[in-house]
Amino acid sequence: MSYIKDNFLLRNRTAEKLYRTYAEKMPIIDYHCHLSEKQILENKPIEDIYEVWLSGDHYKWRLMRNYGVNEEYITGEKSRYEKFCAYCAALESAFANPLYHWSQLELEKFFGCKLEINKKNAPEIWRQCNEYIKSHNVTPQSLIESANVTHVFTTNEIFDDLGTFDEIAKKNYKFKVFPSFRADKIMNIEADGYNGFVDRLGSMESFEELKAALEKRLDAFMKVGARASDISVRKVYPVPTEEEAKAVFEKRRRGNAVSEAEAEIFKGYLTYFLMKMYARHGIGTELHIGAMRNNNSAMFAKVGADTGYDSIACDDSISGLSRLFDRLECEKSLPRTIVFNLNPKMNAEIMTLIGCFQSDEAKGKIQYGPAWWFLDNKAGIERHLVDLTATGHIATFVGMLTDSRSLLSYTRHHYFRRILCNFLGEMIERGEMTSDTEMVGGVIEDICYNNAMRYFGCV
Repeated sequence: MSYIKDNFLLRNRTAEKLYRTYAEKMPIIDYHCHLSEKQILENKPIEDIYEVWLSGDHYKWRLMRNYGVNEEYITGEKSRYEKFCAYCAALESAFANPLYHWSQLELEKFFGCKLEINKKNAPEIWRQCNEYIKSHNVTPQSLIESANVTHVFTTNEIFDDLGTFDEIAKKNYKFKVFPSFRADKIMNIEADGYNGFVDRLGSMESFEELKAALEKRLDAFMKVGARASDISVRKVYPVPTEEEAKAVFEKRRRGNAVSEAEAEIFKGYLTYFLMKMYARHGIGTELHIGAMRNNNSAMFAKVGADTGYDSIACDDSISGLSRLFDRLECEKSLPRTIVFNLNPKMNAEIMTLIGCFQSDEAKGKIQYGPAWWFLDNKAGIERHLVDLTATGHIATFVGMLTDSRSLLSYTRHHYFRRILCNFLGEMIERGEMTSDTEMVGGVIEDICYNNAMRYFGCV
């Protein structure tokens, strides 16, 4: 049987009470994920446990590579069953890795399988889960609804087909699906296929035409319910003049390559332009910084992006972020912004900076986003909570995100909620905060769900 017990991560009775009474029952707003809206619309029955548990999950692929598993068992030609067994074998000794916990929670939550994941049990886990999938007609809809999710914000490039969202709305699911506006393909001007991406917005040569096209697409996103945007940059670059950004764009449109310095000029200005546009339309900004992508060029050529070859960058974004926020604030154009920081060394710097740009427009208008990607493990979440409470206000926190391509990742919300309740429960037990559990419980409910619902205008 699984080592996961009812009091998993809850180390005292107060923590157990907080989780059981307040956190566990709260719905989930999935305000940032990478689920496929087309998969949600088609709602095809899941074929087997591999499809929904391992296919496309680069978190799990990365763990297998760290264990020395041959790539044939990860993204190669081995059978689904062989890949499944290879993952189970790698996981059995991955103590304290979040996947060691998440994977066990996923199988129990969604398929009722309580067998401990290891090489020995792999064949029986495969049998039990696949039997459950067939007998219960498991689909994307059933998985999302069983996790008590009310809203899903997918992440969409700005030229994506938005008709899918209208079709989903007609399905009358128990949850709503909205796109988030992401302009990465237009931001990354140095990319080989850049002009092809711009062409998908229409025939244009001038920077003015590009800006008009971006505004037009944002309007289309909002018509199908978009409430959030996503910007992902390795670091926050200085904001140049519009003339400098225009020169770089028009050079690239003529078919010329741009230098790294020129690319940074363009990204610096486009980040500023997009955030100003989001403020004008009341769209929340999710700003992701600190990822160094596609480090292994040989594997990038072989298996492509988003396959487990990214890492934490060490670039300093503080000065750039300060100047960006200050300029937008002075122009009365600073949108509601969640800063997702991937480098834990920058926690205190970012946390103290966002405190300089709050207002009564919203509680926690500028958010220090939850522990993200390489940090959404027990140690990373606990460190995040320590830094958040030390220099911020935890009661305004918008809580956990999924940031996943997997339909099973909603267990991460309860992983976070257990850690949150334990964090507060231990302080109560030590006499470091109020013992009014009803009041504390209200704060927990807000962090788990209510704050994000209000932040993104879903209520």
